[in-house]
Amino acid sequence: MNREIDAEMEDELRPEYDFSHLSGGVRGKYVERYRAGTNLVLLDSDVAQAFPTEDSVNEALRLLMQVAQRQSANQSLEPNVLK
Repeated sequence: MNREIDAEMEDELRPEYDFSHLSGGVRGKYVERYRAGTNLVLLDSDVAQAFPTEDSVNEALRLLMQVAQRQSANQSLEPNVLK
């Protein structure tokens, strides 16, 4: 590593912060609560350009859901034809 990177990696924590006296901390204590309230999806750049806002993405997905529901309804109405 060069000296610039080494300088960034130095510990800047003050000596008065003594974490050895802390106890009871639990890693990931709220992770399940966070996941339950979060639905984050990362879009590829080409998709993000086509749908730049949250509303445009939701509108497109709702339209796709309607088309899929109509398609499945139409297929269930068609008689089964053996080929």
